[in-house]
Amino acid sequence: MTEPKPVRKLSPTMKLVLDFGPILAFFLGYALFKGRVFSINGTEYSGFVAVTAMFVPLLVATTLISWRLTGKLSKMNLMTLVLVVLFGGLTIWFNDERFFKMKPTMIYAIFAFILLAGLARGKSYLAMVMDEVLPMQPAGWMILTRRLCIFFAVLAVSNELIWRNFSTDTWVTFKTFGLTLGVFGFFLFQGKLFETYALQQKDGPDE
Repeated sequence: MTEPKPVRKLSPTMKLVLDFGPILAFFLGYALFKGRVFSINGTEYSGFVAVTAMFVPLLVATTLISWRLTGKLSKMNLMTLVLVVLFGGLTIWFNDERFFKMKPTMIYAIFAFILLAGLARGKSYLAMVMDEVLPMQPAGWMILTRRLCIFFAVLAVSNELIWRNFSTDTWVTFKTFGLTLGVFGFFLFQGKLFETYALQQKDGPDE
């Protein structure tokens, strides 16, 4: 039998570039082309749709680079990629930016549903994905999973409220900085949980 390829870790700088480079590129591309209209084969496309058409292959490329460098892709990364390609493709095909604006709603709603389904079975699917990078006691994973499930649901609702009630400029800023900083902030405020339920602490509380 052939042994599985070892998983290699990316440097913090490379991981940051691969994870957030496409998001920042989308923001800069939109800022540059938002006032322009592109005509292709007699069909006019807004700057938003044009930037979406550039963002999708860029995300595919960075995902493939990450896979080649590490030898592994998480299920969350794969699901995100599939939804980006799907909703990005619909945006381009129908020339309708609303599809791409709905993408974060679908991503966070699906993640929340998956975590909720695991909780209903008394399991933390989050632990299955992140256990290697964040060792914790089972009780800690269950608490974090419940919190993240609620957080993802809040993000999904927030995205719907923003894109349906505010300008495209506001939504792009929200998507680029609001959602990203929100995720960073969420995990930053879990420091006490990580400290309490760290795997090396054998006598941590149950709740």
